[in-house]
Amino acid sequence: MTARAAHRPVGTVTRGTTNPNRLRRMDRWITATHGPELRRATDPVAVDLGYGAAPWTAVELLGRLRTAAPHARVVGIEIEPARVAAAKRYERDGLVFRHGGFEIPIPRRPLLIRAANVLRQYEESEVAEVWQRLCARLARPTESSRGGLLVEGTCDEIGRRHVWVALGPEGPRTVTFATRLGSLQRPSDLAERLPKALIHRNIPGEPVHAFLRDFDRAWSAAAPYASYGARQRWIRAVRDLTSDWPVTDGPGRWRQGEVTVTWEALAPRG
Repeated sequence: MTARAAHRPVGTVTRGTTNPNRLRRMDRWITATHGPELRRATDPVAVDLGYGAAPWTAVELLGRLRTAAPHARVVGIEIEPARVAAAKRYERDGLVFRHGGFEIPIPRRPLLIRAANVLRQYEESEVAEVWQRLCARLARPTESSRGGLLVEGTCDEIGRRHVWVALGPEGPRTVTFATRLGSLQRPSDLAERLPKALIHRNIPGEPVHAFLRDFDRAWSAAAPYASYGARQRWIRAVRDLTSDWPVTDGPGRWRQGEVTVTWEALAPRG
């Protein structure tokens, strides 16, 4: 094998669709839940994998992570060389751009890999292998750390609706649903933004379908709370969900239009 072949990026070029502020909900969740790990690290490195045709999401990720960990660094990785070349002028202290793919071509293991809207164009059968490859590149657990975090999911074009899976070095941990509550008619509206591992499983007999069905029922039952605003209705609906589903977060996150459930509860059957 030649040196050039050995360094060929792993993956395929995506459409590259991107918009400023598109990933704010995911970033807000990462900062809140993974911020302590980033703060404890001596040199916390995060990867924005597949940032797209413009580097807005990588620039924004750096700013948001530094509110939790002022010494955080971000590496934007893109498989399309022209996108990397165009992003170079946005480099600054703590932010660089590199050509690559799922192999994550950086010297140290990152504490965070964010892969938003990257697997949307892949087949469901390819997801597990990509997850394994990316999780294998994460920082390893220690006595004081759970290790790195992979956050992989899908959102709409302006970031109003977003669903993502969080994975550690050991594999998937949780699924988070996040939305701008004013845009929501019912929780199952989020089904169209399920990540690739789940979007084709929203059918009767699958756990994610049952979860969204129960969420819609809880939302309908919470209709009297709508007079206090969509936020209060959401909080009540999620509180009702906790009696049957392993919700891992609390009202502080629910107020943000979020709910997080264990992966095991929603994982595809078979």
